[in-house]
Amino acid sequence: MTAAKRIAIRAGYVIAFDGRGHRLLRDGVVVIEGDSIVHVGPRFDGRVDETLDASDRVLTPGLISTHAHIGGSPLDRSFLEDRGNPQFWYSGLFEMLPVRSEAQDEEAGRACVDFSMAELLRGGVTTVMEIGTLGEYVVERAPHYGLRVYMGQAFRSGKWLTKDGTRVEWEWNEEQGRQGLERAIDFHTRWDGAHGDLVRCFVSPSQIDTCTPDLLKDAKRFADEVRRPYQVHTSQSVVEFNEMVARHGKTPIAWMKDLGVLGRNTVLGHAIIIGGSSWTNYPDGDIRLMAEAGCSVAHAVWVFARRGVAMESFRRYREAGVNMSLGTDTNPQSVIEAMRWAAVVSKMMERNTEATTAAHAFDAATLGGARALLRDDLGRIAPGAKADLVLWKASSWRMTPIRDPVKNIVYNASDEDVDRVYVNGRLVVDGGRVQGADEGAILGALQAGGERMWPRMTKSDWAGRGADQLSPQTYREWGD
Repeated sequence: MTAAKRIAIRAGYVIAFDGRGHRLLRDGVVVIEGDSIVHVGPRFDGRVDETLDASDRVLTPGLISTHAHIGGSPLDRSFLEDRGNPQFWYSGLFEMLPVRSEAQDEEAGRACVDFSMAELLRGGVTTVMEIGTLGEYVVERAPHYGLRVYMGQAFRSGKWLTKDGTRVEWEWNEEQGRQGLERAIDFHTRWDGAHGDLVRCFVSPSQIDTCTPDLLKDAKRFADEVRRPYQVHTSQSVVEFNEMVARHGKTPIAWMKDLGVLGRNTVLGHAIIIGGSSWTNYPDGDIRLMAEAGCSVAHAVWVFARRGVAMESFRRYREAGVNMSLGTDTNPQSVIEAMRWAAVVSKMMERNTEATTAAHAFDAATLGGARALLRDDLGRIAPGAKADLVLWKASSWRMTPIRDPVKNIVYNASDEDVDRVYVNGRLVVDGGRVQGADEGAILGALQAGGERMWPRMTKSDWAGRGADQLSPQTYREWGD
């Protein structure tokens, strides 16, 4: 059997893992063999087949997004921004998102998948947790681009809707929920570990308010049996929080605890609207419950911040012992932006610049994401870890001057500063270009999907409004 090729990367700055945390290694050498890292240190005297001189580069572990909807979120662009119904505390979940989702066709969904995979990779993301219904296509495209994917086939017993724009209602179909769980289990059986373990699955009941207790418990039981993550959208809107308190007399997080579905493999999608926050005026205790259960939070800061909603204390979660990870959720699918907004919004909410630092944000994007995935071989540069790596420019308009590379990445960098990306030791981005991406075709397909979608929105809006009524142009047309 032929030995796997050994590549030594000699980088000016390496964010290496010493068994306890990330450390800055100057002028370090990282050796990869096959899909794994075999050496990290100041020097290496063993055999290598190729040496990459990256003395003018920063080498970091690949970034991880623990919450994404890559099959639709690019089509949120130029539609969801700047609009919201105060009746629903400005959440877009109950009027805007259903209209966009129902007007979007499957071809547009596939265009979104291709766009998002390329977008994630060119921004240094090497692993994504995708929640959606286009699992077969996601599995097919993951090896083409070389992106590591955790796929959660979404299912639920009910759906929310508004018939008048003033209140939210729920329509229930438990048989649909059971069938959805069965399909998710079958999907897991067929695809978990596919493409040389590049693709894994997780269990994803859609939202805490659209699933029955039995469905949530049965889904968690399966996740425990197969030792995979279990993610539920939880505490993501004031409407949901109030509805769950009305139904059960307790917060969504407390109800999950009573059901027995909190645990180390539980990932809470968002968990922003909680007891103890000003959004609820409800007694605190949710953060303690999360920490005691050992669960993770997938914090997708931008989707809320653009609506004026903020996690009120990233620091409180972290200091309580909640594992904090970062999600991209909507657009852009950028963990660089997620790190920046997580740190900056936290500083604003705490009125303390030291509340959430570059290290806290970078840890959440790497080690926190790995822990949420139940992986100790991701999110770090250490012997035995997967060779999921990002080489960043150290000399650029955003990265110069460089003294502290992590501060520069979190507060200044853009995807234009990503030079190379490796996933499983495979070079998937080179010179900032995604190797598997036909940029013109991807952008053209997404534009065409939007142009088919926007005229259809009148059919799915409760009031028959079109795209330009739901989301007026920023400026009026010339001559209007």
